[in-house]
Amino acid sequence: MAVIVSPTQLARELTGSPSSPHTPPTLLDVRWELTGPSRHPDYEAAHLPGAVYVDLETELAGPVGEGTGRHPLPDPEVFGTAMRRAGVRQGHPVVVYDGGRGWAAARAWWLLRWAGHEDVRVLDGGLAAWEGPLTGQVPHPPEGDFTPRPGSLPVLDADGAAALARTGVLLDARPGERYRGEVEPIDRVAGHIPGAVSAPTAGNTVEKAVGSVPRDTSGSAPGAFRPAAELAARFAALGIDAGTEVGVYCGSGVSAAHEVLALAVAGIDAALYPGSWSHWSADPSRPVATGPEPG
Repeated sequence: MAVIVSPTQLARELTGSPSSPHTPPTLLDVRWELTGPSRHPDYEAAHLPGAVYVDLETELAGPVGEGTGRHPLPDPEVFGTAMRRAGVRQGHPVVVYDGGRGWAAARAWWLLRWAGHEDVRVLDGGLAAWEGPLTGQVPHPPEGDFTPRPGSLPVLDADGAAALARTGVLLDARPGERYRGEVEPIDRVAGHIPGAVSAPTAGNTVEKAVGSVPRDTSGSAPGAFRPAAELAARFAALGIDAGTEVGVYCGSGVSAAHEVLALAVAGIDAALYPGSWSHWSADPSRPVATGPEPG
């Protein structure tokens, strides 16, 4: 099943074009910026017609507590309530988008798939690539019927991530300088999980969004996913083939979802470590590696 959708294809689906086999999907606007203000005002100013805003901090993540990491998985009941409010229905297609970077959209995609929804796609390039109409009219869709059934996608805890770094391939989706331990702007300790391989999310996308005129001015770096063959080649160079067990982590489990999505585009299944480095590094007893090599 497709995991991303082009702006052109989505436009066909939303207008009910005879050339599109899809029914019009439920649209979720999940614009978000790490350490930035809420993007809800931007949503109210302009969004895809029919899209409902979903807040990453309160609806796509749970409360931060001791030993949870910065973006723990949400309580399934809270997540389910948010999805039903947005009109999400079981068996009905969903398309999620953000400003263009793809991290937040991938987080929503991953959560819905993890919770048992089988037809979820990300708008490739996000709002920055969209050339269709926008509106400031906030919709109020009928209540959806989606009930989360967690467990449909694999999840790693700290012990599982450590083990996978030895027996398979554990990818670190953060920028290379954070992996190497040269800088750490957020978490307690700099470095990476011993045995993890550096694979920054920037390598998953092209430099520019598909659309010729950016529709998002947040300052995030827009970009559509590289073709599946290019992504497969990228991950093969990192030691991943059809039989490799793969896991991904990042700073707090958001950009790692983007890497899991990129792997899915390439036809590769991967587990997510939701707590990621913010969880791993919070425990001083856990080992830390630095430098360019897995360690």
